[in-house]
Amino acid sequence: MRGAGRGAAPLRPASHLAGALHEPETKAKHSDASLGAIPENLLEGCCIGVTADRRWDEQAELLRRRGATIVHGPSIRTLPLGPGPDLRSATEELIADPPAFLLANTGIGIRAWFAAADSWGLGEDLQAALRDTRVFARGPKASAEVHRAGLEVEAKAASERLEEIIHLLTQQDLTGQRLAFQRHGEDSTAALEPLVAAGAIIIEVPVYRWILPDDHRPVLRLIEAAIAGRLHALTFTSAPAVRNFFAIADDAELGEQLRRTLAAPFIVACVGPVCAEAARAEGVEHPVVPDRARLGPMIRALTEALVAGEQPIVLDGTAMVLRGNAVVRGDTHVSLSDREAALLRVLLEGNGTVCSKAALLEAVWGDANADPHLVEVMVGRLRRRLGAAGAAIVSVPRRGYTLR
Repeated sequence: MRGAGRGAAPLRPASHLAGALHEPETKAKHSDASLGAIPENLLEGCCIGVTADRRWDEQAELLRRRGATIVHGPSIRTLPLGPGPDLRSATEELIADPPAFLLANTGIGIRAWFAAADSWGLGEDLQAALRDTRVFARGPKASAEVHRAGLEVEAKAASERLEEIIHLLTQQDLTGQRLAFQRHGEDSTAALEPLVAAGAIIIEVPVYRWILPDDHRPVLRLIEAAIAGRLHALTFTSAPAVRNFFAIADDAELGEQLRRTLAAPFIVACVGPVCAEAARAEGVEHPVVPDRARLGPMIRALTEALVAGEQPIVLDGTAMVLRGNAVVRGDTHVSLSDREAALLRVLLEGNGTVCSKAALLEAVWGDANADPHLVEVMVGRLRRRLGAAGAAIVSVPRRGYTLR
């Protein structure tokens, strides 16, 4: 991309750009065990949709520390079942007749189970009953909660997949053996069929389950924002949240548009491989997945993907980047509206060719037959936002606009 002119003034600080540029607020640097030092405003200009219900505020805070704007639309609801009668009944049954095996499925489930047992005055009895039980854990979180409960873990799945730990269990002699299964948030028990086929007697421990949210309006607003181009990324922290998200979109007859929108380069971040598999099954070809299935690494991987997706540009001879809805040069940021950013992207993708008003109307407003005056007004606003660098947006009479 060429500059607007060799002698033109470079992009200047905030006080010289008609108030459009702003210096970033001074923020204390934060650190956490998985993220390390967090650069200030690294994601300024990026709007990220969060679909989680549990710990969503923690996730949002990690992203806000990096300058991102958050839109929350939970696609899932975690419904605690304990300390209810079904959980108590299962607990009393296992105390009376301890199982040979325990499949510890999730950290939250094991923690909630023992907390419920404590509330009934059965915590010590449960621990004693399970002392000789061979415990197989799906991953480190479940394993840590088992250890916290005073029990030992014989094996855990390296991949953190339920299928792997079930496969390890089927290598044992399960004929006629009682196996306690701390139930996953989903109702389906199809995954347990290999254990039943191997002769195990399954006793389910129903601690919680995942369901659709009562109010679909927040997630629908999130879906509509993604389709309208107001989001730059989405995050998912469970496979059911992914499936619910697309099911709600399908019910609202927005599924096809959503799947087109979430194709690359749109970024969909998933907390781990199981979550990512669900996203791929819904048509997301290249979800961003961290090396470890944890919230912190997911935020780091998402941040790296967004930074890698920045578009380098040269306006009026000055090098900068387009990051989300912000034009950035060092500590200087130009905050753009959704349509201003979309207009600039279309011009950038033109790579010096002339973009007609009709093409810009179609790309930015979704209607090639809309009033061409909309483009003229938006170009004028974008030029003012960019100050002196706005001269790089050139009008070509009777043809349209280009960047030079």
